[in-house]
Amino acid sequence: MSDLEYPYADHPAAGTTREIHPGVRWLTMPMGGGSLNHINLYLLEDTDGWWVVDTGLSLDEVAALWDQVFQTELGGKSIKAVLCTHFHPDHIGQARMISDRFRVPLYMTHGEYYQARAFAGSGPGSDSNAWQSEQFFRRAGMSTEVLLGMRQAWTQRRNDGMQMPKLPEGYVRLRHGDELRIGQLRWRVVVGSGHSPEHACLLSYQAGLLLSGDQILPVITSNVSVHASEPEANPLKDWMDSLDRLLDLPEDLLVLPAHNLPFRGVRSRLRDLIDHHEERMATITHACQEPHTAFELLPVLFKRKLDPRQSMMAMGEAIAHAHLLMHRNRLTRELGEDDRFRFRSVGAAHDDSAFDQSPLHE
Repeated sequence: MSDLEYPYADHPAAGTTREIHPGVRWLTMPMGGGSLNHINLYLLEDTDGWWVVDTGLSLDEVAALWDQVFQTELGGKSIKAVLCTHFHPDHIGQARMISDRFRVPLYMTHGEYYQARAFAGSGPGSDSNAWQSEQFFRRAGMSTEVLLGMRQAWTQRRNDGMQMPKLPEGYVRLRHGDELRIGQLRWRVVVGSGHSPEHACLLSYQAGLLLSGDQILPVITSNVSVHASEPEANPLKDWMDSLDRLLDLPEDLLVLPAHNLPFRGVRSRLRDLIDHHEERMATITHACQEPHTAFELLPVLFKRKLDPRQSMMAMGEAIAHAHLLMHRNRLTRELGEDDRFRFRSVGAAHDDSAFDQSPLHE
């Protein structure tokens, strides 16, 4: 990984904020156990109130911390608006609470708002009894035993606040290129895709800041997966195209991500992310000299032992890489008599007529 510059050594204490730039404050909310135990949220000061950027999980602990922030960190001003970068539960979990409490609008892109509305009250794997989900996991090569463990793991995760919460009944639509004037700063909406449908970042050339959400993270790589709800999707193509467009960003921006610490070196990080996925695709291409299901690719891509929830996410990523390789004509895919998809490197297939080479929807 390229060297990045981290101006801050630690996160703000729970229930407090830290000024990053005049009118821009950073706070952190807990996400329970596991390696990803926090989310970074931001407050933008307007002349007549504050904008909340992302909200944390729908947990009582998070709601109580927000109450502390409202009472001690706003300098006598109220909340003016809520803006969510994308629809994942750790970003929208408290959006309705804040919107209802202050009677203020929610800002999101069209794709993110309606994806959240479609999945409200659910979570990944929560509808795994539907025939489409059953077929998706079976064709990926997942055993009944692993699928059962996955269902149990996601049930626990929903109890930990990872269920999809309900959003306000209306929203204000954000589009790529929109400009928001908040206090003395202008923020341009920059939309990416792949991790989620229409992820909104906020860019201020004036302040030299990018609120990147999950689109650019300095340490971890955002999950880019194919899901049962859209089994022929090609999200990694969208992701790689988005990263390529973001390479036009100024290198000296201070990036304010949703996880890990703020950093400088955005172009270096983007190149690292692109290289990471290219290396994974090279690994898959080499492994698929012999046919593999997506599930059989997991030990090829991940050397550590995966629990059932991690296996589901890893499998979605493996399929995403395989679908982009199909798009690039480097893999073919065969549906076997056992109703399992197997991927094979182009040139390694013994009988090309047996392979499904229909184009993937983009």
